[in-house]
Amino acid sequence: MSKATPPAQVSVQMFGLRKSSATRAAERYFKERGVNVIFVDLGARPIAKGELGRFVQKFGLTALLDLEGKKYAELGLAYLRISEESLLERVIAHPDLLKLPLVRGGKTLSYGEDPQAWAAMLEG
Repeated sequence: MSKATPPAQVSVQMFGLRKSSATRAAERYFKERGVNVIFVDLGARPIAKGELGRFVQKFGLTALLDLEGKKYAELGLAYLRISEESLLERVIAHPDLLKLPLVRGGKTLSYGEDPQAWAAMLEG
């Protein structure tokens, strides 16, 4: 009989804001399952354009935006006609425009509170 090999240490990279309840829920979800969370606080350090680009490429920028959020209304984005490039700049400057957290586990990406996607990240 062979011994079962212990699972490799799984880790995820999470982009979010400390004040975001969805970000805290995701962090709790992964930590309860023994997953190493590499947390990037977007309040302290903006997301890299290339990193954000991965999420935009997979989901589209509109899907990532929190259209119901206070910051979206404050900036008047519902009424502005701006290019995607200009909108990306605003998102980088104001991460609370996004449905947080953005989570990357291996090749799997998710945004917002999405326990199904998080579970898929842990399956491999």
